[in-house]
Amino acid sequence: MDQGREVFTVDLLERHATKGRGVITCMAAGNDVIVIGTSKGWIIRHDFGVGDSNDIDLSAGRPGEQSIHRVFVDPGGSHCVATVVGSGGADTFYTHAKWTKPRVLSRLKGLVVNAVAWNRQQITEASTREVILGTENGQLYEISVDEKDKREKYIKPLFELAELPEAIMGLQMETAIMSNGSRYYVMAVTPTRLYSFTGIGTLETVFASYLNRAVHFMELPGEIPNSDLHFFIKQRRAIHFAWLSGAGIYHGSLNFGAQHSSPNGDQNFVENKALLDYAKLSNGTEVVKPSSMAVSEFHFLLLIGNKVKVVNRISEQIIEELQFDQVSDSSSRGIIGLCSDATAGLFYAYDQNSIFQVSVNDEGRDMWKVYLDMKEYAAALANSRDPLQRDQVYLVQAEAAFSSRDFLRAASFYAKINYILSFEEITLKFISVNEQDALRTFLLRKLDNLSKDDKCQITMISTWATELYLDKINRLLLEDDTALVNRNSEYQSIIKEFRAFLSDCKDVLDEVTTMRLLESYGRVEELVYFASLKEQHEIVIHYYIQQGEAKKALEVLRKPAVPIDLQYKFAPDLITLDAYETVEFWMASKNLNPRKLIPAMMRYSSEPHAKNETHEVIKYLEFCVHNLHSEDPGIHNLLLSLYAKQEDDSSLLRFLQCKYGKGQENGPDFFYDPKYALRLCLKEKRMRACVHIYSMMSMHEEAVALALQIDPELAMAEADKVEDDEDLRKKLWLMVAKHVIEQEKGTKRENIRKAIAFLKETDGLLKIEDILPFFPDFALIDDFKEAICSSLDDYNKQIEQLKQEMNDATHGADNIRNDISALAQRYVVIDRDEDCGVCRRKILAIGGDYRMASGYTAVGSMAPFYVFPCGHAFHSHCLIAHVTRCTNESQAEYILDLQKQLTLLGSEVRRESNGGLTNEAITSVSPADKLRSQLDDAVASECPFCGELMIREISLPFIMPEEAQQVASWEIKPQNLGNQRSFSLPV
Repeated sequence: MDQGREVFTVDLLERHATKGRGVITCMAAGNDVIVIGTSKGWIIRHDFGVGDSNDIDLSAGRPGEQSIHRVFVDPGGSHCVATVVGSGGADTFYTHAKWTKPRVLSRLKGLVVNAVAWNRQQITEASTREVILGTENGQLYEISVDEKDKREKYIKPLFELAELPEAIMGLQMETAIMSNGSRYYVMAVTPTRLYSFTGIGTLETVFASYLNRAVHFMELPGEIPNSDLHFFIKQRRAIHFAWLSGAGIYHGSLNFGAQHSSPNGDQNFVENKALLDYAKLSNGTEVVKPSSMAVSEFHFLLLIGNKVKVVNRISEQIIEELQFDQVSDSSSRGIIGLCSDATAGLFYAYDQNSIFQVSVNDEGRDMWKVYLDMKEYAAALANSRDPLQRDQVYLVQAEAAFSSRDFLRAASFYAKINYILSFEEITLKFISVNEQDALRTFLLRKLDNLSKDDKCQITMISTWATELYLDKINRLLLEDDTALVNRNSEYQSIIKEFRAFLSDCKDVLDEVTTMRLLESYGRVEELVYFASLKEQHEIVIHYYIQQGEAKKALEVLRKPAVPIDLQYKFAPDLITLDAYETVEFWMASKNLNPRKLIPAMMRYSSEPHAKNETHEVIKYLEFCVHNLHSEDPGIHNLLLSLYAKQEDDSSLLRFLQCKYGKGQENGPDFFYDPKYALRLCLKEKRMRACVHIYSMMSMHEEAVALALQIDPELAMAEADKVEDDEDLRKKLWLMVAKHVIEQEKGTKRENIRKAIAFLKETDGLLKIEDILPFFPDFALIDDFKEAICSSLDDYNKQIEQLKQEMNDATHGADNIRNDISALAQRYVVIDRDEDCGVCRRKILAIGGDYRMASGYTAVGSMAPFYVFPCGHAFHSHCLIAHVTRCTNESQAEYILDLQKQLTLLGSEVRRESNGGLTNEAITSVSPADKLRSQLDDAVASECPFCGELMIREISLPFIMPEEAQQVASWEIKPQNLGNQRSFSLPV
């Protein structure tokens, strides 16, 4: 302990505390309130919180001398219990801080109260709640007082020591609220025993349960001036207890979270029990037992003689001796006793007239050292206040482990030291003993303890640890030949640990340095692993390809972070290594440009393959064409070239016949190069494909010529494809016919019959005379007689058909002439009241109001007019005006132009009044009549009310665009209603 710093200090609080009311016999404190009892029966209350004091005479009305035996104050300083003893017996009083007169507890008359246990968790200023009193004759009572009642609520006995009826010298109570009620734990001491009571319910039921079972107690016989029991209270909870017994100080921790069953079934909450022997306090002199005691968090304050010795509860060493400044008149008895104020954290000592205050100054400041000396390192760390103290604890642990050659454990402790030893000193310790494993452990633990801001140190240590790992791996390989195959070996374990280290430190390790280290030690697998952690995908893929593990390489390529360029770069190697998996990967990939894979596919295709092997490149190219709808000529050309190399040309023909661009507007039917396709097919001797390409390129003569070399049927089919050019089609069929005849040459009459039969297949396109030149000159006419006769019969039928058609034409012409003559005699009867369909005036009206239409001759004094078969009649000028207005612009201009030409020709040519035309007029038509006929066709070809003109008017709007101004004039505009006057109209 640091002797230069006092933990406990003594100050004189009150020199004449009794105010002349006798001498101090007892004392109690709580919440900065001190209550003392005097030898003349007075209790004096000092409230240092408000700076007030008052005194109460408890001996009033009692004969003889009276003395306060014991006084008790609750932790809040409001409630007080005192026992006065005199010649008239003993009485116990209760008083409240607000009362001026005490209240005698009549049911306790004659009983000497030695101890009181307050319910600290539930007591309030207004109510004591349940309180336990312990008497001189071993009895326990329960009382409760409410301040407003001015008297006790009840006093009832709880328990009595029957086996050994000793005086109750100390009493403490602890409570806890449980789900099934309140749990009580009560400790009581007599001069030789410590009793414990526990249970759930009320105090009465808890103690009643001990009528049928034994009471749990601890017995420590021995003489003691004053058996005493204390709890150390922290935040209103008991932390540990101490019993001043004849054998020593029995103490321990109270853990109400744990429940330890005692042999008789009780729950015991005492832990870490210990007994402090008084001999340790004597220093070889005569053992003097303490007469009073107080308990702090880490120390016991023991009143021995006239001094207070402060003993560390953990180390059981005396750390201080407290001296008191006493006056001569009170030194005869010296210090009488000690008491504590748990609420204020203060201790008090008193003699006959004076009160001394004992203050605590950070009593836990040196506890780390105490625990460290006792080798209780966890407690030492828990009580350390700063990093230097913690470093000392770690250093002691590390040195102890290092001395015992437990280097790995020592490394863990050394790694926690930050100040008192340098990094270099610690590493040299392990290097000096050649403990590489411990050094590595130290470095790893050091990494865990460094903050993220120490980037340089973290990188340096991580790199060093990497090299130590690699060295360890190499040493294990040298020591154990089976390390590579034995999965449970230390080698496999260190490999796993090293990879975990690389994963954890990937962001702090220098990439280039680490890779060089791994490469220099030959750890290729770890190099690949680290490269994958650092997303150096190219290195990883290259390694897997070298190992022949295409699937693993493809798995790397599947990662989203891998650049797509790597797929093109490694495509040739991957497809050579595993074509199936590579092509499946390509087909599953998105955003892949098939054109950039062409070099890889061509390299794969150039290699020899088994005949029955599925060509993976063809599969992928078909996927591009059919599923991806690729329009790349390179893709189509490559697929076509691979088809051309197959023995079966069915796939090639299907590919050539399929129009892949047909669905596109103005798109080509195919995307391959036809000239390249033709050269390729000619080179590979795929003649049917060549025929198709010739035909597709409109080179029909070449297609037929080549087809004749393969299959005449194919040639015929090609010749039939030409439909829009009859001459070319006939020429193609002649080529086929010539080939057929030449092929049949020298087979006599049967060959000629086959040639004649060939003519039937042309559907009449070729005649016998067309193929006769192809036969030899010495062929007999008899062989062709049937065909020639058949041909002549056909010509004869055609001549007869032409004659019939000429007769029909002549008859039709006669009918037309008759119709024309009949038309000249047609007439229509007009009623004299018939109106014009446009102007609604009489058609047959006579007057000078009508202007003659230009080019027309009036009948008498009547205006010219038109009559239609439907019965509608119109003046000629009305009809012309109506048709011009309703027809389209170009037709209207045409009608007006005809009128203008008729006007210029004059009116010398007039129709006859009946409007008929003679045969001579038909044969000799004047220009005016021709123009008039054209005008009639333009305006009177159909009735405007019954024909197409009226139907078209359905879609015309009611209001024409040129009438917009007139429509706007019809709009009703709102008037200013404020200026209008209202008129009442008579009804």
